[in-house]
Amino acid sequence: MWKVKRMKAARLVVLVVAVAAGGMAAYLAAGPARKPVSAPAPVAKLDTVDILVAKADLAMGQKVGPDDIKWQTWPTAAAGPNFIRKQNRPDAVKQVTGMVVRIAFAIGEPIRESKLIRADGSGFMAAILPAGMRAVSTDISPETGAGGFILPNDRVDVILTRRDKAAEKAAGTEVHTSETILNNVRVLAIDQTIEEKNGQKVVVGKTATLELTQRQAETLALARQLGSLSLALRSMADARNPKADDDSIGSKRAGVNMVRFGITTTTTSK
Repeated sequence: MWKVKRMKAARLVVLVVAVAAGGMAAYLAAGPARKPVSAPAPVAKLDTVDILVAKADLAMGQKVGPDDIKWQTWPTAAAGPNFIRKQNRPDAVKQVTGMVVRIAFAIGEPIRESKLIRADGSGFMAAILPAGMRAVSTDISPETGAGGFILPNDRVDVILTRRDKAAEKAAGTEVHTSETILNNVRVLAIDQTIEEKNGQKVVVGKTATLELTQRQAETLALARQLGSLSLALRSMADARNPKADDDSIGSKRAGVNMVRFGITTTTTSK
C-alpha cells in the first residue's frame, strides 16, 4: 500500500515540475518583444580634392611629359598648401609639361613646383643648378674616384695631393702632402650620368661634375695646377648632418691651404 502511495507522490512531483516548466515557457513567450536593432549611423562623407601627382618615377634632370603626371583624388585635410589642385589650376598638366625635375619624384608623389624648374631653352644641368651655384668638372679615375662607387647626388670631399718643395729642401728627399680643400660637396654627374638607373650600382667615369659656390670653383681650378685631385666619398649619415664639415668650412680651409702653399689666390675666408 505504501508503495502505491509513493508512486503517486512521485507522479505528482513530476506533474508539478512539468506544469511549472510549461508556465515559465509560456511567460517567456508572452514577454515583452525585443527592441529592434538600431540602424548603423551613416558614415560621414570624406572631403576630397584632385591633386597632381607623379604617374611614374621622375629622375633628376628629366623633362616632364604629359604622360608622366596625372590627377588623383586626395583627402582635403592631407593636401598641403604647395600641392597643385585641379579646382585652382585645371590646366596644370599643360603648364607643368616641359619643366625639368630638380629633385626626383617617386611614383604617386604630389607634384610641387619647388622641385621643378622651367628650362627656357637652357640645358638640363643649368636648369637643375640651385641659384648661385656652379657646375665644375674635374678628371677622375677608379683610383681617385673611390673605385667607381661615387654616384650622382653623393657627397664627397676633394683632396689635393702635391709635392711639398719646402719640405723637400729640408729633408733632402721627395715629399708629398695631402690636404682636404673642399668638404661635403654634391656630385651632380659622373660623365653624362646624372641619376642611377636600371639597377646600375657603380659608374666608372673619367669626369665628375661637382656643385660648387663661386669661391669653391676658383679653389678647385687653382688646385688642378698644384697637384692631383681625389674624391673621398662621405657617409650618407655624415653628409646629411648640417653640423658636419659643410661647404663654408671647406671654403675657409681652402683659403688657408692655398696661402700655405705660397700661391696667391682670391679665395679668402668668409
